[in-house]
Amino acid sequence: MLKSEIKRLVRRHTEIGILVISLCLVLLFTLTSEGRWANAYNIGTILQVTATLGLMTLGVALVIGTGEIDISVGSTFGIGALIYLWFAVRIDPVFAALLAIGAGALIGAFNGILVTRTKTPSLIITLGSLMIFRGLAIALTDGFSFSVPYKERDGFSYSVLGGTEFLGINTGFYWLVAGLAVLLIALKMTPWGNRLLAVGGSAASAHSRGVRVERIKLSAFIVCGVLAAFAGTLEASKLGFADGSMGRLMELQAIAACVLGGCVLAGGRISLPGAVLGAFVLSSVQSYLVVTGVRPQWFIFLLGLIVVFAALGDRTLRRWSLKN
Repeated sequence: MLKSEIKRLVRRHTEIGILVISLCLVLLFTLTSEGRWANAYNIGTILQVTATLGLMTLGVALVIGTGEIDISVGSTFGIGALIYLWFAVRIDPVFAALLAIGAGALIGAFNGILVTRTKTPSLIITLGSLMIFRGLAIALTDGFSFSVPYKERDGFSYSVLGGTEFLGINTGFYWLVAGLAVLLIALKMTPWGNRLLAVGGSAASAHSRGVRVERIKLSAFIVCGVLAAFAGTLEASKLGFADGSMGRLMELQAIAACVLGGCVLAGGRISLPGAVLGAFVLSSVQSYLVVTGVRPQWFIFLLGLIVVFAALGDRTLRRWSLKN
């Protein structure tokens, strides 16, 4: 009886696997770091990193839910950060953030329109978009960085946009929680959410039932661009500077977090809480390498191993849950 209940729970909640992995890693890192990992300061730092990566991961998860993929989010993150800092010293930072978010929406629309109108695989389109906007960011900065003087970063707007802490946690993390809540409601309780997952499950079947497949995919790309650019503004507000390489390789981390969280790359099955937990795991691994003195270059190597084993583990767990 208990075994059947566990199987039913695994079938219904894809984030079960990543939750178990998260708890095991927290225990392992706590026991092997001699207090350097499990302390208030380091946990706060991990949550800061999780906030920006998690927001980006939520957007990527939505695109994956439609059966597509967006690997341009790293460059969108960087463009958002640069636009925000460029205007933040000239106008109110909130309006600067809105301009950055608008740029993210345009990049998402650019990707979505090309994918839906030309029927070109989204991997190809967003790979080209990644290089286009990364090259644009590097060209515009000419190897330099945009920055805001520290004495000008103590206003309310900067604080709200990730520039300070509340209850010991960077304000960017609260944006992640709010974004997760809003998207969960949209995904579970609105026709848009049902249609998005239907498109990912079978675009032809969804179309036959009157779902506007192209419009749903376009909306997912736009939301993804918005979240990536907003994550960039939070990071820039926290650091006070940004350069053309900002967000490099974050697209790989976002996709890895989605895979860890139980999102199926073929579409139709995603878990937004699982994706955020995946971002937390990757942030924790990166932090553990730093506090234990391991060279950070090993992070990408470990990232690859984590993705492979997570994918195999998820598949094994799903097969076990489906057995009688």
